[in-house]
Amino acid sequence: MTEENPLVYVVDDDASVRKALGRLLRSGGYGVKTFASALEFIDNDPSGAPGCLVLDIKMPDLSGLELQELLVGRGIFIPIVFITAHGTVPDSVKALKAGAMDFLEKPFKEHELLEAVSRGIEKHRILMRENEQMKRLIGRLKTLTPREREVFKLIVSGMLNKQVAYDLGITEKTVKVHRAQVMQKMKAESFADLVRFAEILNIRSSIP
Repeated sequence: MTEENPLVYVVDDDASVRKALGRLLRSGGYGVKTFASALEFIDNDPSGAPGCLVLDIKMPDLSGLELQELLVGRGIFIPIVFITAHGTVPDSVKALKAGAMDFLEKPFKEHELLEAVSRGIEKHRILMRENEQMKRLIGRLKTLTPREREVFKLIVSGMLNKQVAYDLGITEKTVKVHRAQVMQKMKAESFADLVRFAEILNIRSSIP
Protein backbone atom coordinates (compact mmCIF):
# COMPACT_ATOMS: atom_id res chain seq x y z
CA MET A 1 0.00 0.00 0.00
CA THR A 2 1.34 3.43 -1.01
CA GLU A 3 0.56 5.81 1.80
CA GLU A 4 -0.69 9.28 0.88
CA ASN A 5 -0.12 12.47 2.87
CA PRO A 6 -2.38 12.83 5.93
CA LEU A 7 -5.73 14.52 5.39
CA VAL A 8 -7.88 16.18 8.05
CA TYR A 9 -11.62 16.61 7.53
CA VAL A 10 -13.21 19.56 9.34
CA VAL A 11 -16.99 19.51 9.79
CA ASP A 12 -18.47 22.64 11.41
CA ASP A 13 -21.48 24.76 10.49
CA ASP A 14 -19.61 27.98 11.44
CA ALA A 15 -17.67 29.30 8.42
CA SER A 16 -15.27 31.33 10.58
CA VAL A 17 -14.40 28.23 12.62
CA ARG A 18 -13.82 26.18 9.46
CA LYS A 19 -11.52 28.87 8.11
CA ALA A 20 -9.54 29.18 11.35
CA LEU A 21 -9.17 25.42 11.80
CA GLY A 22 -8.18 24.98 8.17
CA ARG A 23 -5.45 27.58 8.53
CA LEU A 24 -4.19 26.02 11.78
CA LEU A 25 -4.12 22.49 10.41
CA ARG A 26 -2.40 23.49 7.16
CA SER A 27 0.26 25.25 9.25
CA GLY A 28 0.78 21.85 10.91
CA GLY A 29 1.51 20.30 7.53
CA TYR A 30 -1.83 18.56 6.95
CA GLY A 31 -4.04 18.52 3.91
CA VAL A 32 -7.48 19.84 4.86
CA LYS A 33 -11.02 19.41 3.55
CA THR A 34 -13.81 21.45 5.16
CA PHE A 35 -17.55 20.77 5.24
CA ALA A 36 -20.44 22.96 6.42
CA SER A 37 -22.55 20.02 7.61
CA ALA A 38 -22.45 16.35 8.46
CA LEU A 39 -24.66 15.63 5.45
CA GLU A 40 -22.13 17.37 3.18
CA PHE A 41 -19.36 15.21 4.64
CA ILE A 42 -21.32 12.00 4.05
CA ASP A 43 -21.55 12.81 0.34
CA ASN A 44 -17.75 13.14 0.15
CA ASP A 45 -15.76 10.33 -1.43
CA PRO A 46 -13.26 9.16 1.22
CA SER A 47 -9.57 9.52 0.48
CA GLY A 48 -7.20 6.58 0.74
CA ALA A 49 -4.93 8.71 2.92
CA PRO A 50 -4.51 8.33 6.68
CA GLY A 51 -6.80 10.89 8.21
CA CYS A 52 -8.70 12.34 11.11
CA LEU A 53 -12.12 13.95 11.43
CA VAL A 54 -12.46 17.19 13.41
CA LEU A 55 -16.16 17.35 14.15
CA ASP A 56 -18.44 19.91 15.78
CA ILE A 57 -20.86 18.16 18.10
CA LYS A 58 -23.84 20.55 17.78
CA MET A 59 -25.02 21.05 14.19
CA PRO A 60 -28.42 21.34 12.48
CA ASP A 61 -29.93 18.42 10.55
CA LEU A 62 -27.37 15.85 11.72
CA SER A 63 -25.31 16.28 14.89
CA GLY A 64 -21.72 15.22 15.33
CA LEU A 65 -22.74 12.33 17.57
CA GLU A 66 -25.30 11.17 15.00
CA LEU A 67 -22.64 11.31 12.28
CA GLN A 68 -20.28 9.27 14.46
CA GLU A 69 -23.00 6.65 14.97
CA LEU A 70 -23.69 6.57 11.22
CA LEU A 71 -20.01 6.09 10.35
CA VAL A 72 -19.62 3.26 12.87
CA GLY A 73 -22.73 1.61 11.44
CA ARG A 74 -21.17 1.72 7.98
CA GLY A 75 -17.91 0.24 9.22
CA ILE A 76 -15.98 3.49 8.69
CA PHE A 77 -13.58 3.87 11.59
CA ILE A 78 -11.85 7.20 11.00
CA PRO A 79 -10.57 8.69 14.28
CA ILE A 80 -12.72 11.63 15.44
CA VAL A 81 -11.76 14.69 17.49
CA PHE A 82 -14.91 16.39 18.72
CA ILE A 83 -14.98 20.14 19.28
CA THR A 84 -17.84 21.99 20.95
CA ALA A 85 -18.84 25.19 22.68
CA HIS A 86 -21.80 23.48 24.33
CA GLY A 87 -20.38 20.19 25.53
CA THR A 88 -21.91 18.15 28.32
CA VAL A 89 -20.49 15.29 30.32
CA PRO A 90 -23.00 12.78 28.84
CA ASP A 91 -22.07 13.92 25.32
CA SER A 92 -18.36 13.51 25.95
CA VAL A 93 -18.82 10.11 27.58
CA LYS A 94 -20.98 8.90 24.69
CA ALA A 95 -18.49 10.16 22.09
CA LEU A 96 -15.47 8.61 23.79
CA LYS A 97 -17.24 5.29 24.39
CA ALA A 98 -18.04 5.15 20.67
CA GLY A 99 -14.34 5.50 19.87
CA ALA A 100 -13.66 9.24 19.62
CA MET A 101 -10.00 10.21 20.02
CA ASP A 102 -10.68 13.36 22.04
CA PHE A 103 -13.34 15.83 23.12
CA LEU A 104 -12.21 19.48 23.15
CA GLU A 105 -14.30 22.38 24.48
CA LYS A 106 -14.02 25.76 22.75
CA PRO A 107 -11.98 27.80 23.21
CA PHE A 108 -9.15 25.25 23.18
CA LYS A 109 -5.45 25.81 22.75
CA GLU A 110 -4.07 25.30 19.25
CA HIS A 111 -1.50 22.76 20.39
CA GLU A 112 -4.26 20.66 22.02
CA LEU A 113 -6.02 20.25 18.68
CA LEU A 114 -2.80 19.58 16.76
CA GLU A 115 -1.74 16.95 19.30
CA ALA A 116 -5.17 15.26 19.19
CA VAL A 117 -5.15 15.23 15.37
CA SER A 118 -1.61 13.81 15.35
CA ARG A 119 -2.71 10.95 17.63
CA GLY A 120 -5.76 10.37 15.46
CA ILE A 121 -3.76 10.14 12.25
CA GLU A 122 -1.25 7.76 13.79
CA LYS A 123 -4.13 5.57 14.99
CA HIS A 124 -5.62 5.62 11.49
CA ARG A 125 -2.26 4.61 9.98
CA ILE A 126 -2.19 1.59 12.27
CA LEU A 127 -5.80 0.68 11.45
CA MET A 128 -5.08 0.94 7.71
CA ARG A 129 -1.99 -1.29 7.99
CA GLU A 130 -3.95 -3.86 10.02
CA ASN A 131 -6.77 -3.79 7.48
CA GLU A 132 -4.35 -4.37 4.60
CA GLN A 133 -2.72 -7.25 6.46
CA MET A 134 -6.13 -8.79 7.17
CA LYS A 135 -7.06 -8.59 3.47
CA ARG A 136 -3.81 -10.32 2.49
CA LEU A 137 -4.26 -13.09 5.06
CA ILE A 138 -7.87 -13.72 4.07
CA GLY A 139 -6.75 -13.95 0.44
CA ARG A 140 -4.13 -16.55 1.36
CA LEU A 141 -6.61 -18.45 3.53
CA LYS A 142 -8.94 -18.79 0.56
CA THR A 143 -6.22 -20.72 -1.34
CA LEU A 144 -6.27 -23.52 1.25
CA THR A 145 -8.24 -26.69 0.57
CA PRO A 146 -10.90 -27.72 3.12
CA ARG A 147 -8.52 -30.37 4.53
CA GLU A 148 -5.66 -27.86 4.79
CA ARG A 149 -7.98 -25.52 6.71
CA GLU A 150 -8.78 -28.31 9.14
CA VAL A 151 -5.09 -29.03 9.66
CA PHE A 152 -4.36 -25.30 10.04
CA LYS A 153 -6.99 -24.93 12.75
CA LEU A 154 -5.81 -27.98 14.70
CA ILE A 155 -2.05 -27.36 14.60
CA VAL A 156 -2.34 -23.73 15.76
CA SER A 157 -4.50 -24.95 18.66
CA GLY A 158 -1.41 -26.76 19.92
CA MET A 159 -2.10 -30.31 18.74
CA LEU A 160 0.82 -32.52 17.68
CA ASN A 161 0.93 -34.00 14.18
CA LYS A 162 0.01 -37.45 15.49
CA GLN A 163 -2.93 -36.00 17.41
CA VAL A 164 -4.15 -34.20 14.28
CA ALA A 165 -3.78 -37.43 12.30
CA TYR A 166 -5.86 -39.35 14.84
CA ASP A 167 -8.48 -36.62 15.01
CA LEU A 168 -8.89 -36.44 11.22
CA GLY A 169 -8.45 -40.14 10.56
CA ILE A 170 -5.41 -39.70 8.31
CA THR A 171 -1.74 -40.65 8.57
CA GLU A 172 0.85 -38.54 10.32
CA LYS A 173 2.77 -38.34 7.04
CA THR A 174 -0.29 -36.84 5.33
CA VAL A 175 -0.62 -34.30 8.14
CA LYS A 176 2.98 -33.23 7.58
CA VAL A 177 2.31 -32.75 3.86
CA HIS A 178 -0.78 -30.64 4.60
CA ARG A 179 1.11 -28.69 7.24
CA ALA A 180 3.88 -27.84 4.77
CA GLN A 181 1.28 -26.72 2.25
CA VAL A 182 -0.40 -24.51 4.83
CA MET A 183 2.93 -22.90 5.72
CA GLN A 184 3.71 -22.26 2.07
CA LYS A 185 0.30 -20.92 1.06
CA MET A 186 0.00 -18.68 4.13
CA LYS A 187 3.57 -17.45 3.49
CA ALA A 188 4.58 -18.20 7.08
CA GLU A 189 8.33 -18.28 7.60
CA SER A 190 7.95 -20.03 10.95
CA PHE A 191 5.33 -21.78 13.02
CA ALA A 192 5.24 -18.68 15.23
CA ASP A 193 4.20 -16.69 12.14
CA LEU A 194 1.43 -19.18 11.48
CA VAL A 195 0.13 -18.89 15.03
CA ARG A 196 0.19 -15.08 14.76
CA PHE A 197 -1.74 -15.22 11.48
CA ALA A 198 -4.28 -17.52 13.12
CA GLU A 199 -4.76 -15.07 15.98
CA ILE A 200 -5.31 -12.19 13.55
CA LEU A 201 -7.86 -14.27 11.63
CA ASN A 202 -9.44 -15.63 14.82
CA ILE A 203 -8.77 -19.04 13.31
CA ARG A 204 -8.98 -21.02 16.54
CA SER A 205 -12.68 -20.41 17.09
CA SER A 206 -13.82 -20.19 13.48
CA ILE A 207 -12.42 -20.03 9.99
CA PRO A 208 -13.61 -17.11 7.83
